[in-house]
Amino acid sequence: MTSPLLFHPPETSSPRRRALLASLLAARRVDLLLLLVAIVWGSSYLAAKTLTDTLGVTVILSLRFLITTVALVVIWLVWNRHRATRREAMVGVILGLTQAAVLILETHGIAGTSATNAGLIISLVIVFTPVTESIAFRVRLPRTVFIAGVIAVVGVCLLVSGDGFATPTPGDLLMLAAALMRSIHVTAVSTLTRERGYSALTLTLIQSGLCALVYTLGDYKNVLQAVRGFDTGEWIGVLYLGLACSVFAFLVQTWAIQQTSASRASLLMGTEPIWAVLIGLTIGQETLTLLGVTGAALIITGTYLGLRAETRHRTPPTPHTDPPDTA
Repeated sequence: MTSPLLFHPPETSSPRRRALLASLLAARRVDLLLLLVAIVWGSSYLAAKTLTDTLGVTVILSLRFLITTVALVVIWLVWNRHRATRREAMVGVILGLTQAAVLILETHGIAGTSATNAGLIISLVIVFTPVTESIAFRVRLPRTVFIAGVIAVVGVCLLVSGDGFATPTPGDLLMLAAALMRSIHVTAVSTLTRERGYSALTLTLIQSGLCALVYTLGDYKNVLQAVRGFDTGEWIGVLYLGLACSVFAFLVQTWAIQQTSASRASLLMGTEPIWAVLIGLTIGQETLTLLGVTGAALIITGTYLGLRAETRHRTPPTPHTDPPDTA
């Protein structure tokens, strides 16, 4: 008789277990990478805030996108080498201009408010975008999206109120304008590129190059002066914004969305404001009052509800099929 201690499961189950384990790890790998993108984007507000305390906004943006453009050129040469058509190049220029407007508003906003506020207010783009997209494509949205928008806006009012209701700071208002402008930019991307077969990498390269050109020409003297006087910490901050927050996040996002559903990717990357708050409160040693905490919770709740409602609205219902009659 074989001892129970010496009993081994049938060998046929091992490949199945390995395949199941491998599939679970692959699914979790995509989720973890998307969460990492959200964390990186959430940390970008504190990184930009730290740099804007000592450097000009245009200088930071110029160096960030010069680094991003150089890195994307290398990636394009190695992986892609897709040459843009004239129409594709024009679309890239248009999107580059809207992207440049978003970032100048956003970075000036970060300089005038806390990293925590900036990360939460910019998250309103997830609520604004369905509205701008519905206007562009003349599509009716479910009522829940608008309810979510009201919840999020109330949250912003509480967040910027501080110890009591007060006038928002210029930085808060600029972040609000940046969120609205980013929703317009995202809608423009969808409108101009949908079913066109354009290369995402090529379009991003054109946008980054245009942003680098605009920001550098806007303040080239201070850019040269800053490069000569940068210390190690400032170079680390600019490289982090250029390589991690731009190049890495873009590539991982593009790859990961191809491995999972858009709904799941959006929900995972929609955790960006949560990471912005956590990083701002811990590493940045910022504070939130009770009203601020309530506002932050409402912003996150409104954003999540709006995202879920918009995703459900776009997902076609699964047709119901009756089981075959075996009688």
